[in-house]
Amino acid sequence: MADPQALQALTSHDWLGLIHPVLMILFVYPVVGATIRLGILAREKRLKINPIADTVPVEHAQHGAWVTGGVLVAVLIGLSHSLWNNHPLGLLLTGSAVLFSFRRLLSSRIVWQRLLWAAASAGGLLLLGLQPTVERFSDVPWSPLFWQSHFWMGLLLTGLLLSSTALQPLIGHSVTARRLHMSSNLLVALLLAMQAISGTRNLLLSGF
Repeated sequence: MADPQALQALTSHDWLGLIHPVLMILFVYPVVGATIRLGILAREKRLKINPIADTVPVEHAQHGAWVTGGVLVAVLIGLSHSLWNNHPLGLLLTGSAVLFSFRRLLSSRIVWQRLLWAAASAGGLLLLGLQPTVERFSDVPWSPLFWQSHFWMGLLLTGLLLSSTALQPLIGHSVTARRLHMSSNLLVALLLAMQAISGTRNLLLSGF
């Protein structure tokens, strides 16, 4: 049971830390569910199993972009909880660059340009995440703690979503791209489940 005195002791900084999981729960995960459903329908249309509307593949791609954008914003909010007090200017500048790169990714039509903008967006998140005030458990890939880190799993998740969004123009025309898309998104689904578990664990460890 929640302690009323503990609730009163929560600062504005503590409440900022709760925006990240709330955004994931209320927006990202529901849109992920809708994206998966639209993806199944788009596959059925391609295989001529289900004569659905031509707009469904487009809606699937749009929902995927919303998922990626939602995760980017959620990650930036999560990082701001650790960085705002010590690196406010760097957070604002780099965060703006991350969002600008993502917007350019969505507006570009050439795949190699989309991949470059995706890399720039992911690179900005990595730059912010490597600051000493960000909790990462471990930076050594062969350490068990590395694979329990909410940050590193989140960065991998974001990178997969960005790459999938960048390759979207190829998916409808290339079997290889579709197979890569499906494989990477199976890993995305696994990472989303792991992030839900590790994020809840981190909230418990932080005393919320």
